[in-house]
Amino acid sequence: MQRSSGPFAAMGMLFFMIGFITCLNDILVPHMKSLFDLNYLQAALIQFSFFTAYFVIAFPSSWLISRLGYQRSIVVGLSVSALGAALFYPASIAQSYPLFLVGLFTLAAGFALLQTAMNPYVAVLGPPESSSARLVLSQAFNSVGTTIAPLMGGLFILGTILSADDMAMLSPSEVTDYKATQSAAVQVPYLVLMGLLILLAVIMWRLHLPTIADVEGEDERSVSFWAPLRVPHTLKGVFGIFAYVGAEVAIGSFMVNYFQEQVGIGEQDASQYVAYYWGGAMVGRFIGSWLLTHLRPGMLLGVMSVANVLLVSGAMMTNGFVSASMLVLCGLFNSIMFATIFTLAIKDVGVMTNKASSWLIAAILGGAIIPAIQGAIADSTGTLVPSYVVPAICYVYIAYYGFLGSRHTTQGRAV
Repeated sequence: MQRSSGPFAAMGMLFFMIGFITCLNDILVPHMKSLFDLNYLQAALIQFSFFTAYFVIAFPSSWLISRLGYQRSIVVGLSVSALGAALFYPASIAQSYPLFLVGLFTLAAGFALLQTAMNPYVAVLGPPESSSARLVLSQAFNSVGTTIAPLMGGLFILGTILSADDMAMLSPSEVTDYKATQSAAVQVPYLVLMGLLILLAVIMWRLHLPTIADVEGEDERSVSFWAPLRVPHTLKGVFGIFAYVGAEVAIGSFMVNYFQEQVGIGEQDASQYVAYYWGGAMVGRFIGSWLLTHLRPGMLLGVMSVANVLLVSGAMMTNGFVSASMLVLCGLFNSIMFATIFTLAIKDVGVMTNKASSWLIAAILGGAIIPAIQGAIADSTGTLVPSYVVPAICYVYIAYYGFLGSRHTTQGRAV
C-alpha cells in the first residue's frame, strides 16, 4: 500500500477540489434565485446544468480514458474545468443567467471526466477487499471541500444579499446597481478556482502515477459499451447512484430556502447549516472508512439509507428547527453511500471497470433530475415541505440496493 500512498494522496487532493466547487452550487442556487428573480424550478436549473454534464460527458470520457489512460485524462479534465470557471467572469459582466449555466456545464464536463477516471482508479489502487473503505476515505477529502465551500460562499457570495422587503424599498437605479454588485460577487472566487485548477493540472501532469493493467490497456478497449448493463449488480448500482446523488443534491440545494421558510433566518446564516450538512458527510466518511473494514458494505449502506428515510420523513411531519435539523443530520448518513454503491457496482467486473464507471458517472444525472422534480413540486404546493417525498423515495431504493440489489454470485464477464 505504501507504493500507492502517493497516488492516493494526489486523488485526495482532487476529490477535495471537486467537492469544494460542486458544493458552491448550493450557494449559487439562492444567490441566482435572488439575483434573477427565479422560482424554485428555474433556480434548480443550476444543478440541472451542472449534473446533466455528467450524463453527456461520461461516455465520451470512457473512450478518452481508453486512449489516454487515467493520468492524462485527469489532466484534460482539470483543464476543461478551468475553462468553465473562467466563463463566470464574462457571465457576471453580462449579468447573463444562461451564460452562467454554460459555465457551470463546462465546469462539470471536466469534473465528469475526472470522476470517470478517479473513482475506479482509487477503487483498484490496492487490495479488492478494502476498495469500499479506500474510496470512502478519498471521498472524505471531498467532504472537507463541501464543508468549507458553504462557509466561504456564504461569506463572499451571499454576504450582501438583501431581503425581499429591503429590495422593495430600493429605487430602480439602486436595484440596477445592487444586481451588478451581486453579479460581480462570483468573479473573484471563480477566478481563484480557475487558477487552482490550472495548478492542479500542471501537478498531475508532472506526477508519475502507476498504470493498472487490469483496467487499462488493449483488453479494456475490446469491451462492449453495453456490457456492464448485462451485469445485474452493476445495472442496479447505476440506478443507486442516480437516486443517491439526486437526494443528496436536492436536500443541499434547497436547504438555505428551507431554513428561511421553516426557521425564519437569513440566507447567510442559513448557509452555515449547509456547511453542517456537508460537514456531517465529512465526519461520517472518516468513520465509515473504518467501519467498512469491519462490516459488510451492503449491510452498512442499507442501514444508513433506512436512517435517512426516517429523517426525511420526520422532517416532513414536524416543523421549525426540529425538522430543519433532521435534514442537516441526513449529511452524516449520506457519507458512505456514493463510494459504497460505486465499489459494489464495479466489483468483479475486471476489464469492464472503465465502461462500468462511465455508466455510474452518467447516473450522476440524478443531481439534475431529482432537484428539478422537487422544485416543481415546491412551486406547485407553494412550500418546500411536501417536496421532500422525492428524496425519501430515493433513499428507499438505496436501502434495497444495499440489502439485496448489490448481491451477486457470479463474476462479471466482458461480452
